[in-house]
Amino acid sequence: MAELTERQKLVLTLVIHEYIRTAVPVGSQHVVEHYRLDLSPATVRNEMAVLTELGYLRQPHTSAGRVPSEEGYRYFVGRLLQETELPDNTRRTISHQFYQMNNDVEQWMRLAASVLAHQSKAASLITAPHPDQAHIKHLELISTRGRQVLMVLVMAGGEIHQRIMTSNEPFSQEVLSSTANRLTNMFQGLDVQSIQVLRPQMQGFDQEVVDWIIDDMKQGNALVSGEVILDGLTNVLAEPEFAGSEEARRALHIIEERSLLQELLARTVPTDNIGGVQVLIGGEGTWDELRQFSVVLARYGTPGLVTGTLGVLGPMRMYYGRTISTVRYLSNLLSDLVSETLLE
Repeated sequence: MAELTERQKLVLTLVIHEYIRTAVPVGSQHVVEHYRLDLSPATVRNEMAVLTELGYLRQPHTSAGRVPSEEGYRYFVGRLLQETELPDNTRRTISHQFYQMNNDVEQWMRLAASVLAHQSKAASLITAPHPDQAHIKHLELISTRGRQVLMVLVMAGGEIHQRIMTSNEPFSQEVLSSTANRLTNMFQGLDVQSIQVLRPQMQGFDQEVVDWIIDDMKQGNALVSGEVILDGLTNVLAEPEFAGSEEARRALHIIEERSLLQELLARTVPTDNIGGVQVLIGGEGTWDELRQFSVVLARYGTPGLVTGTLGVLGPMRMYYGRTISTVRYLSNLLSDLVSETLLE
C-alpha cells in the first residue's frame, strides 16, 4: 500500500464514511460543505484525483464523484479505522439475553445470529461449537419402532448428534436406558480413540452400541465446522447495490451454498485465534463469489477443545467499526459461555 499524507488520509476517510452512509458517489464540494473543512473544493478534488491514481478511489462516471475501491476499504480498515467498543448499555443488554438461555447452546447460536444481523444491518452467520476431537458428555438410547433406536450423543461443549440406528434385535426402553446409563458412566469425557481401546471389553448389545458411537464420532471429527446458522439476509438484499441485480442473486447463492460457507470459515480463521477479528474485503483475490462483499469473522470457544466461528457478510459499503466491535464482543461472550458449559 502506498503511504498517504495526513490530508489524503482525511479525505479518504471522509469519502468512505459518506459513501457508506449514502451509497452515492461523493464529490469534493459535498465533502467540504458537509464536514466544514478548512480546505477548498479544488484542493479536495486534487487529493481525490491522487487517491484515484493510487487505486484507493475510483470514478464510476466522468462527471460523477468518487467511490472507494477494494484497496481503499482495505487501507481504511487496516490503517485508519479507530478501534471502538459497543456502548456499555448495549453490551449489558446482549449479555443479559444470553444468560437467560439456561445453557441452551442452540438458542445461544440463534440469538447470536439475530444480534449480529441487527447490530451490523447485514447478514450474520455462525457455526455451532464443534470439538477438535469430540468427547462424550452423555448418551441416550430411545426406542422408536421395532429394531430402530434413536441414539442421542451430547458432546462436551454442547454439540448434539442424533441418528436412527437399527439393532440386531428389538429391545425394551428399560434395556435401552440401562445400557445408555452404563455406557455414559464408562465413556464420559473420553474421545473416540479411548473408546476404541475399551471396545474389546464390550459384549452383545453393548458392543453394538459402542460401534455406533465410534462411527458417529469419527464422522463428526471429519467435519470442519458445526451447523451454519444464518440470519439477516434481507438486510443485504435491501441495500441499493444489490436491489434486483445479479449481485443479489450472487448473495443468495453464497448463502444457499453451505459448503462454500464452511470452506470459507475453515480456511480463513485459525482455530487458536479466539477473539481475533479477520476482515475479508472483495474476496481478497481468492473468493470470486465474494468480490462485491466484505466478511468480518472471529473464532469463539476454547482452543483444543471446542470452537466455532461467527461473522457478518455484507456489502463492502458496511459500517466496519460497529460490525467489528460487535463480532469481537460476541466472540468473547460466547467463549465464556462455552467454557462454562465445559466445566459443568
